Formats: sequence, structure tokens, C-alpha cells
Amino acid sequence: MFISLWEFFYGHFFRFWMKWLLRQMTGKCELQRIFDTYVGAQRTHRIENSLTYSKNKVLQKATLVVQSEVDKCVEDIMKEKNINSEKDASFKICMKACLLQISGYKQLYLDVESVRKKPYDSDNLQHEKLLLKLWNLLMPTKKLKARISKQWADIGFQGDDPKTDFRGMGILGLINLVYFSENYTSEAHQILSRSNHPKLGYSYAIVGINLTEMAYSLLKSEALKFHLYNFVPGIPTMEHFHQFYCYLVYEFDKFWFEEKPESIMYFNMYREKFHEKIKGLLLDCNVSLTLKI
Repeated sequence: MFISLWEFFYGHFFRFWMKWLLRQMTGKCELQRIFDTYVGAQRTHRIENSLTYSKNKVLQKATLVVQSEVDKCVEDIMKEKNINSEKDASFKICMKACLLQISGYKQLYLDVESVRKKPYDSDNLQHEKLLLKLWNLLMPTKKLKARISKQWADIGFQGDDPKTDFRGMGILGLINLVYFSENYTSEAHQILSRSNHPKLGYSYAIVGINLTEMAYSLLKSEALKFHLYNFVPGIPTMEHFHQFYCYLVYEFDKFWFEEKPESIMYFNMYREKFHEKIKGLLLDCNVSLTLKI
């Protein structure tokens, strides 16, 4: 109750008068003061909040701008806030960078969601080629005898036909598995080998798809904002999402063997524990979770 009342009075009264007072004292609007004080993800995050909670419609709409309209949006903001580009030459550059990150994050989620919604289609030649590419990357010395085969269990699929394992994350799960195996082949082979441990083993592909879901849910909940705002100076793309996925795969394997679960039956419990660990790291405004080998 107290928190709700504080948020109401802060949003409707206190914040307005505080901003007005600071503008009179500094001669600068809140956006300018943020640029003067903060860098990295903190800067973009605070700019995003300032625009979101502004009573000015032009500023509010700035958080929804598409990338092609960013330049015009910056001009509109400067006009609305009476910011002289000659007196504050850096404002235009900084605001554009922030808006590209803000709009880029929203677009990245839409792009990831679009891929996730595409089911694996065994009649799609590209999907089939991608699946066989995964096998060849992970098992370069072992030939797949048939498309429907018990051999798929060797790389951690549950049944004779992997397509059934992609239902939750669609083709996105396969794309992520291939990306990691192609860009970090040595590490993929190492983790696949470790996943066959007689006591601590787990299903490599199934866990990989599970970690795709984790990366997706973190993106959807906006928990990846600090990470991406720090990691990507411009527009975040699918490539950056794949890179974060690779970080999760590598770190989860380390986490699993450090925790030494009694049985694979406890997977969900340890998966959630790992999830909470990652969410905790992502709360740091200076965070940048990159795979360092």
C-alpha cells in the first residue's frame, strides 16, 4: 500500500517538480543530465525510463520508434526540449545510439519470436539439411545410417526422429544447436563427451533446446537489456542472441558438473537453480555475459 502511494505521488507530483527544479539549477533537461552522468547500459536504461514516464507524448512515443525513423525522432525530441545542437553537440549522437538500442531490443524479440514459432518441418529441405549438419558437426567420424535412427540418441535426442524434440522452441532450437556446434566446435565436442559421463551425464541436444527456452524467456522478460545494452553498442541482432545462448550452454555444463546432481531426475531443480543464478547476474547494470574461452 505504502509503495503504491509513493509511486503515485512520485509519478504525478514529486518527479515533475524535481525535474523542474533541476532544470532551473542546471539549465539542462533530464535527458541531458543523464547523458552527462551515465554511460553504457545505465545510460540507455535511464533514458528509456525517462521517455516512458514522460508526460510529453513525443517523448513517450520515442520508445516505440522503428529504426528507420530514429533520426527524425531525435530531431523531434530536441525540438520539444529546446535543445540547441550547437550548445550540446553530443546530445544528438547519444540519443540516437540509445534509441537504436531500445528499438533494436524490441525488434530482436520480434525476430526471435518469429523463428521460434516456425515448427520443424521434415518436408522442408532446409530444415533437414540443418539437422544433418548438426550431426556432421558433432559426429564427424560417424556416419548417420538413416534419417530415422536410434543413433540420434548419441547426441542427446530422445527418440528416433529429432523433429519431435523441437516442438517447444520450433526451428530456433535447432538453429541454436547448430550455431554453437559450428562456431565453438571444439567446445561442443568436449561438452557432448562430458554429457555421456556414466554418473553425471545428460541429454546434450535436449538440454540445448531447454537452454534455448531459457534464453528466449530472458529476452521476452526484458532481463537481457543490461547485458545487450552493454555488449552491443548499436543494434542487437540474432547473432547476439545466439552468442548469449552459447554462453548459457558452456556455463550450464560447468555448473552441472560443479553441482554434481545425484541423478538426472533432479534436472529441473538444477536447471531452475542455474536460471536464478543467471537472472541474478543480469541484474547488474554493468553485466556483459560473453563466452570467454
